[in-house]
Amino acid sequence: MTKFTLDWDHYRTFLAILEEGSQSGAARALGLTQPTVGRHLDALELAAGKPLFLRSHQGLLPTETALSMRTYAETMAASAAALARTASADTGSPEGTVRISVSEVIGLEVLPPILTELQERYPRLAIELSLSDSVEDLLKQQADIAVRMVEPTQAALVSRRIGGIPVGVFAHRSYLERHGTPATIEDLSEHRLIGFDRQFAYVREMLKAYPAMAEVRFHFRTDSNVAQLAMIRAEGGIGMCQVGLGARDPDLVQLFAGQIDLQLKTFLVMHENLRRVPRCRVAFDALAEGLLAYRGSTTVA
Repeated sequence: MTKFTLDWDHYRTFLAILEEGSQSGAARALGLTQPTVGRHLDALELAAGKPLFLRSHQGLLPTETALSMRTYAETMAASAAALARTASADTGSPEGTVRISVSEVIGLEVLPPILTELQERYPRLAIELSLSDSVEDLLKQQADIAVRMVEPTQAALVSRRIGGIPVGVFAHRSYLERHGTPATIEDLSEHRLIGFDRQFAYVREMLKAYPAMAEVRFHFRTDSNVAQLAMIRAEGGIGMCQVGLGARDPDLVQLFAGQIDLQLKTFLVMHENLRRVPRCRVAFDALAEGLLAYRGSTTVA
């Protein structure tokens, strides 16, 4: 019997095939030759004793066995990335790589000046910013630090409560000049509305507090907060965004100020094992300071 050993490269190839849907796509993504990818897949299927992918006109479709392996391979990938970040650092000083998981709108609109100042202070610190509204698993070290809109419950995580970031209803003043300004929430039914393709936690809270909003029909829907903000800025209609972001643009007008009180409960989180790691500690403190200052500038008295 031929002896062979599977290593991380094989499982990295496996994940790439899952992601790309073909051996050629995986090869391009990993910078490998297609024959190398084919050998990795052959070795994996030999070890499994069954096919991991089925060929179809849509590409390579994963079998049930492949799907069941995915979580374990992703854990390996997270561990490999965490190991690389740890190896990049001198444990005695704030240097090396810190991976931060944050929602798209916070990452693009709020964090850049905070991270710029952090790297000015610690020039040997590298930042990996994961822009996603999904929660990366800190316990599996998919990220070192996360900004979350839900309070963490895992005992192994350290969290800092940032507080509520207010959310308001905004429109571009040119849109209001053309279509008029709604005086009540019910008047929104006469306007073009920008909303969510799926309900986030604070949207559900809004609907619970303001039932009239449940009857509103959105004319532009997206699950991206950044896309919603872009449409508001482009005079596309009336939508919701963080008060601090809306207030930055003199052409945006807040509607129903003082009438609608919605807030994003915000927490800064990292794994307990990282609290004394210099690169993570300084990043955590800088993020806490910057986010608290941002929240303070947007809190309505």
